[in-house]
Amino acid sequence: MRILLSDDHDLFLEMAESFLSQQAGFKVDTCTSLDAACQIMEKNEPYDLILLDYSMPGMNDLNGLAKAKSVAKGCPIAILSGTAIKSVAQASIDAGAIGFLPKTMAANSMVNAIRFMAMGETYIPLDFINAAEEEPDNALNKLLSDREMEVLKELCKGKSNKEIALKLELKETTIKLYVTTLCRKIDANNRTHAAMIGKEAGIV
Repeated sequence: MRILLSDDHDLFLEMAESFLSQQAGFKVDTCTSLDAACQIMEKNEPYDLILLDYSMPGMNDLNGLAKAKSVAKGCPIAILSGTAIKSVAQASIDAGAIGFLPKTMAANSMVNAIRFMAMGETYIPLDFINAAEEEPDNALNKLLSDREMEVLKELCKGKSNKEIALKLELKETTIKLYVTTLCRKIDANNRTHAAMIGKEAGIV
């Protein structure tokens, strides 16, 4: 299965490419903007599935989807996002996307969804659709305590536990506990994933 993954978040792109490339039969090409994705699509044979980040350069929300579809040679296109609300997911489908994938979904679930969409089936996670509508910039505030938000902001800046402890005047072991707790609350696999979620939510 040939996949084109286009996303301007380096951490997510690296993790997703690494994981997907390890799946049997998967071949993954990557880029970081809509223009680059369109150039690759025009040059190469049709892909089995194209994954485009909702907020990367060139997308202009969903306006870039039409441009991508014009050069995709008929292959299905899905939208990725770490912050978009469910109305955006539905708008993506209405605009012609084959599916919508929250970046916070489990890696194995994402693989299953990719296989499903590559077969021509529309996909949006049921729990995402059933979730109450809320603005993305409020989502993390509702999940995390004020102190956890402070720690997450420092993670987004690439700070170590020791550096965060010094700034917040707390013990390093306490920061480690905060990191563990906030990762669990926002469904992050690790501190790097948590930082990616925080950056996409615009907290820094």
